[in-house]
Order: sequence, then C-alpha cells, then structure tokens
Amino acid sequence: MTWQLASILPVWALSIVGAVLIGVIAAPEKYFTWIPIVFAATVLVAFAIQLGIRRKEGFVTRVMTSTGGSLIVLAAASGILLALA
Repeated sequence: MTWQLASILPVWALSIVGAVLIGVIAAPEKYFTWIPIVFAATVLVAFAIQLGIRRKEGFVTRVMTSTGGSLIVLAAASGILLALA
C-alpha cells in the first residue's frame, strides 16, 4: 500500500463508521441532521492527515480523493437510511 492510499483510507473508514453509528444510534428523524456533521468531521480529519504528512506534491488530489470518497459513502448511506426511515 502506498503512503498516498494509506493517508486516504482512514477518512473513508471514518465515514463508514460514522454512517453505521448514525443508523444504529440516531433516531430515524435525526438521520439527516447527523450526516452533514459526520461529513464535516471527515473533511477536518482529511485536512489534518494531509497537513500532517507535510508533502506538497499531490496535496489537492489527496484531499479531494479523501473528501470525495467520504461524500460518496455518506450519499449511499443517506439513500439506505432514507429507505429504512
């Protein structure tokens, strides 16, 4: 696994864990209140990880891939939660 991928996957994992926790813990009427909060947390974590690496090369691509993947995961989770609610 390359270091670029190792810096992206934790953000995606955080969004998956957040989506599962929302589905398990949150009340159905609060699902769509918590989805943007989880996304905001993943964006902050993505920036923290990428800034912690201290490499300029590919910074924008890594942040875009991290947050874009998280957005896709949470959009899919929103569809699933909408079907369950």
